[in-house]
Amino acid sequence: MAEKTSKTSTWNVTHLPDLTGRTAVVTGANSGIGLTAADALARAGAHVVFAVRDPERGRGAAASVNGSTEVRRLDLADLSSVREFAEAWQGRPLSLLINNAGVMMLPRQRTRDGFEMQFGTNHLGHFALTNLLFTLELQRRLAESGSAVRALAAHPGYAATNLQSHVGNPVMRAFMKFGNRFFAQDDKAGALPTLYAAVQDLPGAGYVGPDGLGEMRGAPTLVGRSAAASDPAAARRLWTVSEELTGVSFPLGAASGVEAGRA
Repeated sequence: MAEKTSKTSTWNVTHLPDLTGRTAVVTGANSGIGLTAADALARAGAHVVFAVRDPERGRGAAASVNGSTEVRRLDLADLSSVREFAEAWQGRPLSLLINNAGVMMLPRQRTRDGFEMQFGTNHLGHFALTNLLFTLELQRRLAESGSAVRALAAHPGYAATNLQSHVGNPVMRAFMKFGNRFFAQDDKAGALPTLYAAVQDLPGAGYVGPDGLGEMRGAPTLVGRSAAASDPAAARRLWTVSEELTGVSFPLGAASGVEAGRA
């Protein structure tokens, strides 16, 4: 599925390989980077599932995409919704899971399960979704292939999307609106690290971001992590706590031999 390019500094959507026959789930695909990534994947031949909180908005976004799509409801701030989404998947083949949806700097709120909204949505919701989907997917594929699933992360740099419009503080919201207009790159450029991580032949646990100054903008490339983000003890603690909070565990034994999907 992956394709190598000689110059990562010039990588763009024209380098996407043929994804015909592949299925991709993109959370938060109804706007911003999620919609841009979904559109690029669909144009490359993938069947793209818009996993969105508001199906009506999702259908409107999917209608703007040139390719094969479907819309499914997923509210990452409600673990029962996450479980319903995974159960309805029913073991269908899944090549790409792009955990894109997120919230930022909201007024203090709680998820349906009582977690702080940003942590509950951005981390715990996606943690549960990934483990639930790939529990079914890994077990289905276990007898079919010996290759490993690879999980990668990506960040868009400073990209102008509607994420900043939900900031609770009006002064900060105005500041971000100014920054979006004069300093940020657009959502098409912001989606490139996500797409690059999804289809390029990169090492598992790789981290992709823009190659410009401060990783704020530029072409996608592998980038480094902070010491805190590379701390294996902290990662194990977060994983354990996430399993306890969501009630979802990952079947490590099943991960030893599966065909390449990406989380």
